[in-house]
Amino acid sequence: MSIEFLHTMVRVTDIDASLKFYCQGLGLTEVGRYDSETGRFTLVFLASPADIERCGGIPEGKSPTDMQIPMIELTHNWDPEDYGGGRNFGHLAYSVSDIYDAVEKLQGLGVTINRPPRDGRMAFVRSPDGISVELLQQGKPLAAKEPWASAENIGSW
Repeated sequence: MSIEFLHTMVRVTDIDASLKFYCQGLGLTEVGRYDSETGRFTLVFLASPADIERCGGIPEGKSPTDMQIPMIELTHNWDPEDYGGGRNFGHLAYSVSDIYDAVEKLQGLGVTINRPPRDGRMAFVRSPDGISVELLQQGKPLAAKEPWASAENIGSW
């Protein structure tokens, strides 16, 4: 059997708040969008700029999945739903070039840093819909840096 990763689907309740988090906060780029009037939902596909560059850019007139890169599919159902009871999952994970810059940028957008990067290697935050997102330092961990080295965990991740 052959298997290939396509995307992770995340249900979101506020598309604008989610795009602010994923695009402005994490730096992802929207690579495609699909609105279904009959199904009453919107799909937004997001990818990292590095992955987009690696695959040669966003193809015109093709499905985002034709890009063959890891993506997040934000699914916004137009009618309110309860996403509890097992309709969630563990977490998303991204590597970042500077863990401290990443958490400072997110904190500046009002995001709570649930697990600070005390070790210069790993942090956890949550999206506006409560999705846990792990941030990992690319390469070797950075040297410990205040205020993060002594920061306490907040909430859960």
